[in-house]
Amino acid sequence: MSAPLPLRNIAIIAHVDHGKTTLVDQLFRQSGTFRENQRVEERAMDSNDLEKERGITILAKCTSVEWNGTRINIVDTPGHADFGGEVERILSMVDGVILLVDSSEGAMPQTKFVTGKALALGLRPIVVVNKVDRPDERIQEVLDEVFDLFVSLDATDEQCDFPVLYASGRNGYANEDPSLREGTLTPLFQKIVDHVPAPQLDEEGPFSFLATLLDRDNFMGRVLTGRVQSGRIKVNDPIRALDSEGNVIEVGRASKLMSFRGLERVPVDEAKAGDIIALAGLEKATVANTVAAPEVTVPIKAQPIDPPTLAMRFAVNDSPFAGREGDKVTSRMIRDRLLREAETNVAIRVTESEDKDSFEVAGRGELQLGVLIETMRREGFELGISRPRVLFREEGGQRTEPYETVVIDVDDEYSSTVVDKMQRRKAELTEMRPSGAGKTRLTFSAPSRGLIGYHGEFLSDTRGTGIMNRLFEKYGPHKGVIEGRINGVLISNCTGEAVAYALNSLEDRGILFVRPQDKIYEGMIIGENAKPDDLEVNPMKSKQLTNFRSTGKDDAIRLTPPKIMTLEQAIAYIDDDEMVEVTPKSIRVRKAILDPHERKKAGRKKEMA
Repeated sequence: MSAPLPLRNIAIIAHVDHGKTTLVDQLFRQSGTFRENQRVEERAMDSNDLEKERGITILAKCTSVEWNGTRINIVDTPGHADFGGEVERILSMVDGVILLVDSSEGAMPQTKFVTGKALALGLRPIVVVNKVDRPDERIQEVLDEVFDLFVSLDATDEQCDFPVLYASGRNGYANEDPSLREGTLTPLFQKIVDHVPAPQLDEEGPFSFLATLLDRDNFMGRVLTGRVQSGRIKVNDPIRALDSEGNVIEVGRASKLMSFRGLERVPVDEAKAGDIIALAGLEKATVANTVAAPEVTVPIKAQPIDPPTLAMRFAVNDSPFAGREGDKVTSRMIRDRLLREAETNVAIRVTESEDKDSFEVAGRGELQLGVLIETMRREGFELGISRPRVLFREEGGQRTEPYETVVIDVDDEYSSTVVDKMQRRKAELTEMRPSGAGKTRLTFSAPSRGLIGYHGEFLSDTRGTGIMNRLFEKYGPHKGVIEGRINGVLISNCTGEAVAYALNSLEDRGILFVRPQDKIYEGMIIGENAKPDDLEVNPMKSKQLTNFRSTGKDDAIRLTPPKIMTLEQAIAYIDDDEMVEVTPKSIRVRKAILDPHERKKAGRKKEMA
């Protein structure tokens, strides 16, 4: 058996859209991971459909490349804080991090979140300034921002003395000289080998392994991924799983061991301390459990996970169109799917309601829960989704709520509008400075409650040019009442198909959400009222036919194109007494109580309470 290659374990940290997955593509190509004639998709690490469509990394993934006789295990981390539960765990598998920052945008809030976790674990960073070929690059200012960020995160002197490379992931070069615009990624490979320490772990002790990622395989069952912390393991060795208290969860055998080679998991017979492996053979063990040899009794300390801050109610779809478009509609199917999700995603918490027909799902943010809903609808589920609500806490007899740091980049002309809207939502402006090219960077401390539903309004206010980034900051004092949606809605009072003649007369009332021939039902929201009150309307009213000839002037009805909402926009739009009906083919907005008389009764009860 040949001697194992020297090892380096490294994570890549970057904000959304700073070029992390593109850089990993180039590392694959230049290390010879792909054959010359192999067909490779762009952004190979974005493996599922949603990641490819949105252009963001959602799941943390492991891969490995070989370079000059060294095996480099690379962990690709999500850039968005909503998926931070993935990040916090996987940092325990690595010995160093590459911090990738955009040469124009600089260090952003999500970067701060993950970098803080990495520095606290004592990991040594390599800073890569990416996209140096941008015409609006400001390399020196960005480096100063990164240094200030490290100091504010209490980095050690050794961590602050970080090496810097200047790169273009898309063009496949990295250099120590910021003026060069050519070359290869060899300097980056060399820096990883020189700067990141090899795993300093005990190869002779008993086998122990901390599970940091979990997925299911139809043939192997549960597959746990993590780094071997001590000892060696061979296929069929006896193992057992311990929880954080040291209690034995289950006993079994390692039925399969797999190592990462490029984009694939390859079966191996043996693994030793420092290796990142996937292990099958246990049925109950989960993330943060220690898998070890039978003689081990003390579990490995796992990184604590930040708690969820937002919750939504997932209910069985009870609209008149239920069961027409999806094949998974029962509460039992929804329950099994949500529990399976909570098993693999530690940042999500599921609780069943008393009526057994709905489930409260708590997570990190609207995007994380939106991705879960989108995944479920593609699998054939039909759901009713409530308005998101923040999770309050009681601390010292005081009610507290989650706050977020919001960093907004806008054109100078829109900054006053954004400040005004944010202050109405009880946000406090903490910093305001020019960020170059006619833009202003605004930093706010805002209650999460006030930000629900603001993103769509923000894009309208800034004509689509504003960029907003949010990051959980703390639990702080409750801010009182925050104004919600100002406008009422247009509610259908009948069931059938929308008629162009009726919609034409309703256009004066507000903005429509439906087209002619769209199927509608009583209690469904078909538009936004221009006034604050809800209005019940008839979108099926047709023209009275008579024997008189028409002059033809009203034959061709021209309607304004309706506002068609995406899933995230619909969830952000609804009020407390409304729901989003999600099916594989449609996203509809409706009142939670469809019957108008029952709705009025419920409204009166609420007023009396």
